[in-house]
Order: sequence, then C-alpha cells, then structure tokens
Amino acid sequence: MRKSLMSAAAAVVVLGLAGISSVAALTVDGPTPERAANFQLTDTTRLAHDLYYYKYAPAIVLMSQTDGSKFSRDSAAELARLQDAYKAKGVVFFMINSNTSDTREAAAAEAAKNKFQVPVLMDELQFVGEQLNVKRDGEVFVLNPKDGFRIAYHGPLDDRFAGAAYNTKSKAKDAYAAKAIDAVLSGNPVAKARVDAPAGKLIAFPERGRAADHANISYAKTIAPLLQAKCVTCHQKGGIGPFAMNSYEVVKGFAPTIRESITTRRMPPWFADPHIGKFTNDTSLSPDQAKTLIHWIEAGAPRGEGEDILKTQAGEAPDWPTALGKPDIVVQLPSFSVPASGVVEYQTMEVNNPFKGDTWLRAVAFKPGARQVLHHITSGYSPERGAPPAKLPGSSVGSYVPGAGIQVYNDGTGAPVPSGGKLRYSMHYTTNGKAATDHTEIGYYLLKTAPEIIRRAAVISDAGLRIPAGEQRHTEISYLEFPADAVLYSIHPHAHYRGAHVELKEKTPDGKETMLLSLPRYDFNWQYDYDLAQPLTVKAGTKLIVTWVYDNSEHNPSNPDPKKNVTWGEQSWEEMMYFRINYRWADETSTNIRNDLQTKLNDTRTFGSLDDNADGKIEKAELVGTYAAMKEHFDQYDTNHDGVLDRKEFGVRPVSRQVQADVDAAM
Repeated sequence: MRKSLMSAAAAVVVLGLAGISSVAALTVDGPTPERAANFQLTDTTRLAHDLYYYKYAPAIVLMSQTDGSKFSRDSAAELARLQDAYKAKGVVFFMINSNTSDTREAAAAEAAKNKFQVPVLMDELQFVGEQLNVKRDGEVFVLNPKDGFRIAYHGPLDDRFAGAAYNTKSKAKDAYAAKAIDAVLSGNPVAKARVDAPAGKLIAFPERGRAADHANISYAKTIAPLLQAKCVTCHQKGGIGPFAMNSYEVVKGFAPTIRESITTRRMPPWFADPHIGKFTNDTSLSPDQAKTLIHWIEAGAPRGEGEDILKTQAGEAPDWPTALGKPDIVVQLPSFSVPASGVVEYQTMEVNNPFKGDTWLRAVAFKPGARQVLHHITSGYSPERGAPPAKLPGSSVGSYVPGAGIQVYNDGTGAPVPSGGKLRYSMHYTTNGKAATDHTEIGYYLLKTAPEIIRRAAVISDAGLRIPAGEQRHTEISYLEFPADAVLYSIHPHAHYRGAHVELKEKTPDGKETMLLSLPRYDFNWQYDYDLAQPLTVKAGTKLIVTWVYDNSEHNPSNPDPKKNVTWGEQSWEEMMYFRINYRWADETSTNIRNDLQTKLNDTRTFGSLDDNADGKIEKAELVGTYAAMKEHFDQYDTNHDGVLDRKEFGVRPVSRQVQADVDAAM
C-alpha cells in the first residue's frame, strides 16, 4: 500500500517504526521511514525514472550524492563495483542528488569527469531527500520492491564509510549494503538494518525545520486558489478529470493521491523539461507551488479558517473553451459506434466545406463524443474533383489527440482553407472492452481578414522504424533540413504505447546544436502541442532533429505485446515515430505563396530518417528497415566511390533494374 508522509516531524505517526526499534542503537539521526514513497526524477542525461517502474527488480539501491565531494566520489566508485557484482541478479542502482546548489549541468559534468557508472537522479525540489530523511551524501538505502518498497537498510556502504572510520584504503570488515542486498535477495531479515550515518557532507534541507510554518499554510488563501488555477479546469463537473475538486473535503480525501501525482510528475499533465525551452501553454506547477502543496499535505492538509472557494465557486466544464468562447462555426461529424472489442480500421469522414469563400482559421477546438475510445483525429482539405487549383494552399483543419483538444494559432498567423471542396477527417478509434458511440463536434474560430503569415506544418518521421522485441531503450532518430529561413511556432510529438522519451534539437549549418524540447517521460494519454513562448528563427540549412526512445519491454505497463518486433503502423499496438512542427517561411506571405519551399522541405524526410548522425551522409550501416535491401547494390549508388551516399546520390534514379527493384522494395 502506498503511503505518504505528512512531515518529517510526523513521520513516526504516519509510517510507524516497525523494523526500526529493534536496531535503535544503530539508527541514523532522526527516523528512517518504513517504506520509500513513489517518485519520478530525471537523470543527468534527461531520462525520467519512476521508482515504482522498477517493481520487477529483486532489490533497489539508492545513494545520496553531492558534487565536488571526495566522499561522494569514493562512494560512487564503490557503488559501481557493487552494481557490477549484482548486475546479473537484476539489482537496480541509482544515486540521488538533493543539493539545491548542484545544477543538472554541473552534476552531468561531475558524472563525466569521474566516470560514474551509476545514473545520477536530480532531486531538485528535495521531495525524495526529505521523504527518505537524508542528512548527508553517501547514505545508502536498500529497498525491497517485493515488500512494498520497504527500506530494508539505511546507512553507509560498509564500515570504511561509517563516521570517523572513513578510510577507503583499508579493506572493508563489514559490508553492510552488500549483506543487506543478499538478505533481501534471499528473503531473510537484514541483521543491521540501520547503521550510523556515513561521514559525508551535510546536505541542507531548508524546509525540514519549517513544520510549524507548513501547518499554518492557509487552505482558503493559498491552497484553494492554487488548485482552482491549476487543477479545476479538468477536475470539475463535466471535466475530463476522474473527480470534481469542488470542496475541501474532496481535496483532503484525495490528498495522498495528489501528493503522489505531483512527486511522480503525473499531474498537472505537462511533461516538458523545465530547463529546456519556454512555452506559452505551460500548465505545470512552479517549484514554489509544488513545494507549498506538498508540504501542506504532509502537514496533515489542515483546513484552517476562511471561505472554501472550491465549493462556493464550483461550476461545470463549459461546452467550449472559456478563453475562446462560442465558435464561429461548429461542424458535427457523423456518429460512429465503436464495438467493445476487436480492431476498428481508420474511419474517414467528410463534410461539405462549411466556410463561405477562402477562410483563415485562428483556432480549433474539439469536443469528443466518446473520449475514452477516440485515439486521435487528423484532418485536411480536399478540393472538388476537376476544380481549378485553389489560390490558397490546403492545410490541416485541426487535429485531436488524448488530453489536448484546442489549437490556437499565433497572433498574425492563420491556417488557410480554400473555398469549396470538403473537409476530410481521419478518425482512429481503439476498443477498450465497452461499446461506445462517438459523435464529435469541432468548433472553428475564424479570422475576419487574411493574415500576413501562413502557418505551415510538416512532419519529422521514420516509417522504417524497427523496435526489437523486449528492448527497453530503443532509439530512433530522424530530421528535416530547411531549404530556406523559417520561423518555428509550435511542436508536437506523437507515438503510441511504447513511446518513453522524446527530444527535438536544432543543428545549424555551423554544427552548433541546441535542445528545443525534451520530454523526460512521454505520456500517451497527454499529447500536447508545445507552443514556443518566443518563435524561433530557423536558418536555411538547419536540421531539426528528433530522437525518440521506445520501451518495448515487459516492464512497460502499457506495452501491448513485449514479444513482438514492432514496426510502423496506424493501430495503437503498432508504433509511430512522428513529430509535427508548425512554422512559417520567412519570405512567404498570404499574397506570396511558396509551395516550392514546402516541397523541398518534405523531400529531405526520407534522407533524414536514415542519416542517424545527421552528418549529411548515409553510410551502408544506416540503411536499415525497409531500406536494408539497398545495401546489396550500395556501390552502384555511390557514384563517387567515397563509401557514403550524399543527397544527390541517394536521390538519383538507379541505372540498373536490380537497383530500381531495391528502391521499389524500400518505398
């Protein structure tokens, strides 16, 4: 059973001292909690780690770490040896840095300089260090996942790291941590479950001494307004949240769940790394907000005095976004009955173009009729057959994915929709064991006059992806290369149930690389557009490079089938490597349309999906997936015989029938 702490001072009351009193003479300063609460932390390589994900491990070892500390460095070296010794047995090891003065960049440099073999997780808000009651660096925790993540051991690695005995040149006489691991693996009690604190540096936890202040946090003045601003939009009657946050009593009842949702970064549902990029639609809690809410809950979630605005101002979710108001035009899609089980092929729905004349969209909002089975909607404009070419380029007329139903275009921009023709919608439904009927409505918000800027879209993808069965960290890389200057507005990553981590970076012609977006953990249920707070100028020759990491292991709780070699596919149990970008061409206006640039950009997609190191050349080893058949006749493509294919060589039509067959097989 998952438990939450109310405060360090109240830890004895909440978690009890079972398993600690018998070794009271050896306890570290202050009580060690009985169990480790769940958390999610990001490591120095920007990958997220959820503690309870590793429930499959026979044991988990955590160690506190500090940059620049000789004690930490010596402990890290010994921890690496311990990791090697237990690797074959599946024991998982992490170091945790809870120092507010140690940045992730500094910790990454420390790890590289000292060749750390154990990942370093950054506990930037100190929630994990506070909960575990860490005091110094070098403190080791051995967890037993099979027993509710019970802390089987807390103390130094061995007797050489204990207090005044710190001397790594001697030989350990009592290997406390190793003995604890052995005991957990064998199912036996740990003989010394709590050992005197190690000789590491003290770590400052400023909130630890403020228990009285936390108990005085005002629900009425601080907590309720915070929840109203950050949570109630979804957690109200008719909202997408699983319960309505409409009173103190509800909040109090869900307090442990709220705490865990914050410490595991599930809620609020915003997954962009806060150190990379700024976005106008950021819904996350600020560090101060998160700490205030967590410490109020850990203080017992006191009611205090004052009005409960969650109750007195409780409302219902509006039909359409409050910020946008009623749409100018609402399109009702045909209803569709989704069966309880089985495969539902993509459904194509068409409606007559509801707009009078050439139209520019400023926003689109979706109101799904059966949110629980609607995977996504993509859309586009279809001209009438035989009609002359439209003056405006046809574009998407909005897309829907789980958790995100609003698209608002930047001021001064708009999405063009030519007159006449039809609006076409591709509907993807996934059965969930219960029959449902979907009747989706789409609200369109129009610009009164044509904007100067045309909002464009393109996709960075790799239809040739191959994810081996059981692979826990599989990487796919692809890019687009811009043929002319552009301005980037919004970015949108998309994968299915095996998507675990995604990043977008730009590589300018001079070789400089800048990270634009990182999602340490991708969540299929919340697929956002990430709208740049400051539009980014993308110079000609710049590559926008996407890296996707997939988890096809049995440990991924969402994995449809870890025994399957996964390829590109439309259905949810298949996979996609997809990343949409929205931008404008710098020299394009609504009166000077540059479709030629769009064609040139899209022509770089296949090359970019194969050129994994983004060096502008394709090596034979990079011809994988559907393009592997081209290896046999690689020399016929390589006309200058330099051992690689450049863009011209890759794009030229082959001269022999066999090579042509290779290309046909790859398409």
